[in-house]
Amino acid sequence: MEEYMLPCITKQIFHFPCPGCGVQRAFLMLIQADFKEAFLMYPAIYPLVLFALLIFINYLKPFKEYSKTVSYVASISVFSVLISYGIKIFH
Repeated sequence: MEEYMLPCITKQIFHFPCPGCGVQRAFLMLIQADFKEAFLMYPAIYPLVLFALLIFINYLKPFKEYSKTVSYVASISVFSVLISYGIKIFH
């Protein structure tokens, strides 16, 4: 599976990781049930997966509190991406 992963253009051009670096590998680790390593690779993977699941569930069966719930989970996702990126850059 890893040979089909897309390279990070930002990292190739600027030699600097982008906020999304590691998300593909973390998602692959989730699929392989390596939950701890997925978190260590990209801590924002869990809020992002939850966000995607909410969108998918609403697509199948719309629910009343969708916009409020998705806004809350989206905020958590953005915050966790920024925090994990900050940790990656300054660590």
